[in-house]
Amino acid sequence: MPVSTPREAEMAKLLENTFRHVNIALVNELAVFAHELGVDVWEAIDAAATKPFGYMKFTPGPGVGGHCLPIDPSYLSWKVRTELGRSFRFVELANDVNEHMPDHVVQRVMHILNDEGKALKGAKVIVVGVAYKKDSGDSRESPALRIIELLNSFHATVLGVDSLVEDHRWPKGIERVELSDEVLSEADIAIVVTDHSDIDLSKLVGSGLPVFDTRNSLEGSNIHRL
Repeated sequence: MPVSTPREAEMAKLLENTFRHVNIALVNELAVFAHELGVDVWEAIDAAATKPFGYMKFTPGPGVGGHCLPIDPSYLSWKVRTELGRSFRFVELANDVNEHMPDHVVQRVMHILNDEGKALKGAKVIVVGVAYKKDSGDSRESPALRIIELLNSFHATVLGVDSLVEDHRWPKGIERVELSDEVLSEADIAIVVTDHSDIDLSKLVGSGLPVFDTRNSLEGSNIHRL
């Protein structure tokens, strides 16, 4: 799509990234409040998406990753602040919401374990999907990294399932495992962070293990959704 100068081309890219960043933050914050209000946010989003105009579907998740959303809108915000002396409030608010979604994930995990009569300290936690995006090996800025960091800070034992992230990009503080029956039998809880196609997630449903699903990819009595 031709534009008049590289500045407009770059702004188009920043606008597209910022649009997604802000709308993801909206549904992320809505998901937090909906859970506390006892509302199924996923059903509400699907219902809203039936409107044939004026609405674009975005879904919540454990945070944002990669280079585009966590980085590029912040560059635009920095540019506005340094050159114009003003704040880009939508970007800064979206950053605040999306950056704290891993904290919400770990808090929910703590509550689920508490209901099972267990503490997060000393628990064995499986993180399913370390990359930031489905069917990608890119772990840059992945929300899984912050989730792993928080789990380690609470002295949990963290296991990771992700065949797409290469060894030299594998984060510290997490043991790489496969989603086997033996691993599931020894774990206390699993967190679906990234629902890669090559992971047999049905094993989680059949295991009876408490599962916190941040991607709305599973159904079952042992599944807790974001």
